[in-house]
Amino acid sequence: MNAITVRGVTKNFGELSVLKGVNLDVQQGEIFTLLGANGAGKSTLINILTTLSLPNSGTVSIMGFDPRKDGNAVRKLI
Repeated sequence: MNAITVRGVTKNFGELSVLKGVNLDVQQGEIFTLLGANGAGKSTLINILTTLSLPNSGTVSIMGFDPRKDGNAVRKLI
């Protein structure tokens, strides 16, 4: 089972596209790092994964929970 699954996630702030179709899988027990230049969308993705922000499109699963629908469950896991 994946601990984190992200499929086609996009995030826009007005006309600015910050995330454009992000896909990733993180297995349980795996150590995962986000690397990128300033403004690459790392913090935006973390905010989506931790229920602090909503994506414009795409799906996210944290240990089988959808942060949009099961935010309390995701926050308990964190």
